[in-house]
Amino acid sequence: MSPRTYLDYNATAPLRPQAAEAMAAVLGETGNPSSVHAEGRRAREYIEAAREKVAGLVNAKARNVIFTSCGTEANMTALSPQAVAPEGASGTHCFVSAIEHPSVLCGGRFEQADVSEIAVGGDGTIDVSSFAGQLENYRSSNPSGTFLVSVMLANNETGAIQPVAELAEQVHGLGGVLQCDAVQAAGKIPIDIASLGADMLTLSAHKFGGPQGIGTLILGPGAEDFAAPLLRGGGQEMRRRAGTENVAGIAGFGVAAEIAARDIEDFRRIAELRDELEIRIKSESPDAVIFAERAPRLANTSCFAVPGMKAETSVIGLDLEGVAVSAGSACSSGKVDRSHVLDAMGVEPGLAECAMRVSLGWKSQAADVEQFITAWSLIHHRYQEQAQAA
Repeated sequence: MSPRTYLDYNATAPLRPQAAEAMAAVLGETGNPSSVHAEGRRAREYIEAAREKVAGLVNAKARNVIFTSCGTEANMTALSPQAVAPEGASGTHCFVSAIEHPSVLCGGRFEQADVSEIAVGGDGTIDVSSFAGQLENYRSSNPSGTFLVSVMLANNETGAIQPVAELAEQVHGLGGVLQCDAVQAAGKIPIDIASLGADMLTLSAHKFGGPQGIGTLILGPGAEDFAAPLLRGGGQEMRRRAGTENVAGIAGFGVAAEIAARDIEDFRRIAELRDELEIRIKSESPDAVIFAERAPRLANTSCFAVPGMKAETSVIGLDLEGVAVSAGSACSSGKVDRSHVLDAMGVEPGLAECAMRVSLGWKSQAADVEQFITAWSLIHHRYQEQAQAA
C-alpha cells in the first residue's frame, strides 16, 4: 500500500518530533506547578520556559501569555463584555467579521443582541473604509458606549489575510478594543503583536506542529487588564485562568513555537508548492475557481472548486486514493456543510458546495503535490465521464 499524503494542515499539523520529545520528558516527571517543593518548581520551570518561547513567536511579553486548553477557550476568554468595560458599563457591543471561526462568530460571552457582523468582499477580506463607516455609525448612536472588535488575521478556509493593523487603528481611534484570532496565521507569517495593534491575540499549538489541546490568549502592550477569566477558582496563570496547567502540552507548545519562529522562511518553499498545485489544477480543470486568489493569502492554503463536483464526493474519493484534504473548516464534527465563509464572500451556493481546501505545512514535499494531482486527475476524469453520460 502506498503511503498516505496528508494535506490538511489547517485542520491540524503533524506533531513535530522535538515537541513530542519535550512532552515525553515532562510526562516522565511528577510535580504540580503550584507546589513549592522541588518537583513543583521543576514543573513551573517547564511552563515559564515555554511561556518565553510562545511570547517570542509574536514578539509579546512573556507575562502576558495566558495558557488555555485550546484556541476556542482563548477566544471565549477574550470575547467578554468585562474585558471592554470592567465595571459593567451599559452599551457594550461586539463586532465580529462574517468569516470568523465559530467560537468568535457566536460572540463569546456577549449577548447575541449585542453582536454585529462585519462584512467581507468577494476576495474574502474586510474593506477598511466600509468598516470605518460601520464603527462611526455605532459611535454616533452610542457616544459613551464601549465596544470590542474581533477579526482573524488569516482565514482558515481561504487563507485570506486581513488588514488587521489598519482595522486596529480605526478601532483604537474610536476608543474600542481589538481581539485577533491568529490561530491559522501563527508560524506561517511573521507576527508582531504591537505592530498588529491587537489588544488580545489567540493561538493554538496544533496548527503549527505543537500538541492538540493547548492554546493561549496573549495580551498586547497596555492591555494587561483586558483578560476577564472564563474559568475561575485557583490562582493559576496569574489568576487569569484557573485550573492545573497542562505542563506537558505547554512544554510541547513552547518547542513548536520556537521552531515555527525559526523556520518561518520555509513558507517560501511551501508557497512554491501551493502555486504549482494550483497551476496543475487549472491545467486539469480550466473551469476551476480559486477563492481569494487575488487577496493576500497564507502561502500554504488553496481553496478551490470545480463547478458541479460536490466537495463531499471529492474528499471521499481523494481519501480512498490515499490523500487527506478538507471540504473547509474541521470544526463541525465531520459534517460537510456549505461554508459560511464562502457565503459571506457572496459565492453562489451551488459553487460553494463544491469547495475544497488543500493546506500544506512543515512536512510537505513536491511528492505530496504529485500524489494529490494524480488522485485529483483520476477523480476529475470520473466526474467528466459521469457528466457526459448523464
